[in-house]
Amino acid sequence: MKVKKAAKNTQYVIPVGNAWMVKSANRAKFSLITDNKKDAVAFAKEIAKSTHSDLIIYGKNGQILTTSNYKAVAKA
Repeated sequence: MKVKKAAKNTQYVIPVGNAWMVKSANRAKFSLITDNKKDAVAFAKEIAKSTHSDLIIYGKNGQILTTSNYKAVAKA
């Protein structure tokens, strides 16, 4: 599966075979490999929240299922 280029801190949840992997756009290696999608999503969400970045979750068919934005909002 080819992941589209995005912001450097974007977190991806990607299915690979029977596993689910969490990958950051700015890192060469996976952050997490698990057999449970729920665990992968929870892990990626925590990273996205702490780094104020985007989260993109792919389905088994390779299509994007969900995108979320956890970027900090400037207070007025």
